[in-house]
Amino acid sequence: MLETSARLLRLLSLLQAHREWSGADLADRLAVTPRTVRRDIDRLRELGYPVHSTPGTAGGYRLGAGAQLPPLLLDDEEAVAVAVGLRQAAGGVEGIEETSVRALAKLEQVLPDRLRRRVSALSSFTVPMPGAARGPGVDPAVLTELASACRDAQRLRFEYRDHGGAVTRRTVEPHRLVAAQRRWYLVAWDVDRDDWRTYRADRITPTPPHGPRFTPRRPPADDLAAYVSRGVSHAVYRERATVLLRVPAERAAERISPLVGVVEPVDEHSCLLHTGAHVLDALVVHIALTGFDFEVREPAELGQHIRALRDRLDRSLGHDPAPDRPRPGP
Repeated sequence: MLETSARLLRLLSLLQAHREWSGADLADRLAVTPRTVRRDIDRLRELGYPVHSTPGTAGGYRLGAGAQLPPLLLDDEEAVAVAVGLRQAAGGVEGIEETSVRALAKLEQVLPDRLRRRVSALSSFTVPMPGAARGPGVDPAVLTELASACRDAQRLRFEYRDHGGAVTRRTVEPHRLVAAQRRWYLVAWDVDRDDWRTYRADRITPTPPHGPRFTPRRPPADDLAAYVSRGVSHAVYRERATVLLRVPAERAAERISPLVGVVEPVDEHSCLLHTGAHVLDALVVHIALTGFDFEVREPAELGQHIRALRDRLDRSLGHDPAPDRPRPGP
């Protein structure tokens, strides 16, 4: 009896972690016969879990939405409370964004319609306090749709609005969601452009139906967080700069968001900052506002803009422009 109960829990976990399983795959994972799998599926259905099946060689089992919330999990009030809490956390509670989206995707998959309406009403009629959150708003429903497509290795179709407001249609093989300070990014293989791309989730409007399934590719980098940081902080900008900050990398990282620059340790007293902007003047202001002493490594034009800004500031104070001084050594 204990062995059967443990197997049922394992079966339920597999169904929650994957869109659809064949009977043979489930039997292999559970080390039982296909007949035992069919009996276990019937037991889950008796307990109230909405397991749907598709006959035929291409068929299988999947966990769907039922008429009532399956027992032994959460009652209605608890389910609504958890779903609302997960939606808030998915909006950017530091450290748990990704986990919240995965949990929300599992929960909303089995929520009855009446509970989905209650969760939607709570979200629709809640007004956030201005200034209480940073970054663009992302619909949690979009995040769960993206997370599900990543989980199920299913091609995704959407409209994408770029920085200038132009809208294009994209078909991608989604890989992972990356969260950074209330801003979400989808790392995916763009089928039409035949290359990896990073998309801001708040600019994505899914256009189902999605599919078909695909075989996941090797990701563009082992550290996807660093990969996205490089892409959004300087690789996409026309003007890029590398400066030496005379401060330890750990201290610089406390002040510099990964969305605006990549910090690379040099030694225990200094680090390199790789950053970018649309114009050099914006780079000057951004680097100066870090509050750290720095030395420009590249481009040379950035040093000229810094000297020009220095002269303007001197003139604004009624001083003669300071003479050029030799640059300090490394």
